[in-house]
Amino acid sequence: MSELATTPQDEESMDFAVESLETPALTKAQLSELLFEQIGLNKRESKDMIDAFFDLIADSLVEGRDVKISGFGNFQIRTKAPRPGRNPRTGEAIPIQARRVVTFHASHKLKEQIQSQGGEGN
Repeated sequence: MSELATTPQDEESMDFAVESLETPALTKAQLSELLFEQIGLNKRESKDMIDAFFDLIADSLVEGRDVKISGFGNFQIRTKAPRPGRNPRTGEAIPIQARRVVTFHASHKLKEQIQSQGGEGN
């Protein structure tokens, strides 16, 4: 059994329990279903809210702005310089162009939660 819990240190905290996940990954559809079941939004509102949340994050990253989610972590845009590469099959040298990549760094709070609950349910 997997659990997804939000536990802010304030009185307005909500606990979400994911009883059964069909896949090892938590999907947008499952998040939407959780909003429907546990918050009481209708299915369309739940789906729209999840889509809007991820669109907002993606749009911010595309515009080059970092995204910081308190208690969860930071998504950062990093520009990688061009560099020489090699085709592993042929050994031929191939230039790799400069590109932007997204990195994620978990917050200390998230890291602590993972460490403290790491032995349970695995």
